[in-house]
Amino acid sequence: MSLLPRSLLARTVLTIAVLLLASQAAWFELWRAYEREPRARQVAQRAVAVVTLTRAALLAAHPDRRRGLLEELSRTQGIRVYPIEADELIPPIPDDPLFWRVADEIRVALGESTEVAFDQDDVEALWVSFDVGEDGYWVVMPRLKSDDALPWQWLGWGGVVALLSLLGAWALVARINRPLTEVAGAASLIGRGETAPPVAERGPAETRALARAVNQMAHDLAEQERDRALLLAGVSHDLRTPLARLRLGIELNCRDDAEREAMAADLDSMDRTIGQFLDFARPDRAQAAPTDVNAVATKLVQQLAARGIRVETALEPLPPAPIRAEALRRAILNLLENAAAYAGGEIVLRTARAGDSVEIAVLDRGPGIPDADLEAVKRPFHRLDAARANAGGAGLGLAIAERIARLHGGSLSLANREGGGLEARLTIPLRP
Repeated sequence: MSLLPRSLLARTVLTIAVLLLASQAAWFELWRAYEREPRARQVAQRAVAVVTLTRAALLAAHPDRRRGLLEELSRTQGIRVYPIEADELIPPIPDDPLFWRVADEIRVALGESTEVAFDQDDVEALWVSFDVGEDGYWVVMPRLKSDDALPWQWLGWGGVVALLSLLGAWALVARINRPLTEVAGAASLIGRGETAPPVAERGPAETRALARAVNQMAHDLAEQERDRALLLAGVSHDLRTPLARLRLGIELNCRDDAEREAMAADLDSMDRTIGQFLDFARPDRAQAAPTDVNAVATKLVQQLAARGIRVETALEPLPPAPIRAEALRRAILNLLENAAAYAGGEIVLRTARAGDSVEIAVLDRGPGIPDADLEAVKRPFHRLDAARANAGGAGLGLAIAERIARLHGGSLSLANREGGGLEARLTIPLRP
């Protein structure tokens, strides 16, 4: 699972925040690098001045009075001077660029033989050596501290700048994201076959162009939908009227009962095929409303019983679901008729609640469908060469059922049952 936020607004603000933090960290490191040079030079100049004055004072003083002079310097100036022991070990300079820079500056001013140490003999201070005649001495000054403390004032102003930048980025991206959200909502409605309200054409030129294109697409699709509805009405009239005349002619003129029944069955099959074509092509304009799914299922079972198709039921109590009742009735009817035509024998209609969804399952004990074809049979006009392909039809029943399931935000799944048979399951969410 990705840890990145899903929305464009959150991702953009997060990206800007990361870039701001990285840039401020880079500027902070640059500031420290450029600040180190003058600071090291200042500390070194102070140390050189102290060493030079101390050495000059010791050289000018009588040897008998040097000890008193050192005590006076320590008491009045805070400068301590110690003699260098012959076997004294000088610790290495700490691994800090500032310390190394200070040591280099001191050696340039006092000579390469000058020893520089930090925190020697458990005394936290800056130690610089010098010679008076044949004697060596340490001048000990207050410890040089590496400036690792955070500059809170700098960080505070940096935080204010970062906050203002993030607020500006949020306002800017929110202004861009709002029309994109409206466009996404309109596209979702159009994808479900519904009429989307016009998207407001505002914001930058690119988002206005996108909104204008979506509005034009919605208008063109609405025009095509009206033309298709007019065409379907004409097809329904022009095809079913001759079928009705043929049926009447058969009833009146055909004297062979077997032949008449066969021709009537062919006409019924043609009429059902035309009906499936119209159902597949006709959009469902009805609005979803809270509906008792079990009541729709029970009524369908009664209608099929009147046609001689027996369906057993296993209906669990269900809450009202937001559905298009006529569309759902057509989907369940297609599944039941498929089971009756292809499988025969035992047919069970089962309903149940699964989390935030309603499941409507049609189970049979027919030959089933090869696993490789379970998804393919839901495509329009797909026909199997074996198994459940021993009955007529246009190959649109499952395609219509799946389209209706998607119209409700659900799905249609097919699975072979243990012991033989097929389970066709419609899943409809309880929330629109």
